[in-house]
Formats: sequence, C-alpha cells, structure tokens
Amino acid sequence: MAELNSSAPKTGGAHKRKKINARVDLTAMVDLAFLLITFFMLTTTLSKSKAMDLAMPDKTDEISEPIPASRSFTICLGKNNQLVWYLGELKNPEIAPTLSSFGKDGIRKALLETSKLVYDKTGKSMIVLVKPSNQSVYNNLVNTLDELNITHIPSYAIVDIDGSDTDMLKQKGIY
Repeated sequence: MAELNSSAPKTGGAHKRKKINARVDLTAMVDLAFLLITFFMLTTTLSKSKAMDLAMPDKTDEISEPIPASRSFTICLGKNNQLVWYLGELKNPEIAPTLSSFGKDGIRKALLETSKLVYDKTGKSMIVLVKPSNQSVYNNLVNTLDELNITHIPSYAIVDIDGSDTDMLKQKGIY
C-alpha cells in the first residue's frame, strides 16, 4: 500500500510547506509479473507440437525385396475401433485372422506375443503391415502406430488394403 511519511512539525521559524514522501509498495506488481511469466512459459510449452516421425519411401512400383510370409504380421483396420490381425499370408495364414481391439489387452498383447514367436522361429524381427480400410478412422491408424512404437517393432509399413482383406473384414462384420 502507499505510505505517507511526514516529519514532525518544527517549532519556531518560518512555516514551510511539509514535504510528503510517497512510497508505493510494488509487491503486488512483482507477484503479477511472476504469474504472467509462469503463464506464458506454460502456454509455450503446451503449444509445442507433438508429432511422431514417420519415414515413408518414394512411391515406386517395383518391390526391392519380397517380405517373407513367416515374418509378416498384417493389421487390417475396420470400423467401430476394431481390427483384424493375422500372421503370414491371408490365403494360408500361420495364425488365423483374429478380431481384436486397441489397448494393452488387444493388439499390444498380440504384437508382443507374436513378435516373440517370430523371433524365436526365424531369428529376425517381424514386419508389420498396417492396412487401413475405408471404414476406419484416422485415430485408429494413429493408435496402431503408437502401439507399434510402444512394443518396439522396428519394421512396419502402411499399405493399401486389397480386395481379399476387405472381404475378410466384411466376414468379421467390421467393414
């Protein structure tokens, strides 16, 4: 608050006007400044974008190296936040197409168990093919990529879904 300091009146002599020294307490201004600094530092920290790195190869028609069926794990994204996964080729799968959901008891568990199975069998890590359908939403693709990062799958690709996978999704009721 403001303080007014005045000296005691002098007796005798000519009366001069009293000098009043005004002193303003700036504690509230300092508090406000620190609150503003803290607020703007917090908002700049929260406004930084959090994006996942995704390296996509150039679009070419030739395949440099075929993917072995024993190492290929396919995830087909359907509607209603559901997916179907299988190991190998759809015509002759090593693990049959399985309806699953997202989360630790869904696709994460399947990725961890199948990754260990493939590594024990072949000595190499599995390659995951993510096939989003027209019925899936973008958030499902992002969740799938998050699960691949959580489970430390080094090799994965986002590919177009083909007719046989679409038919399989229709049979499972999620297309």
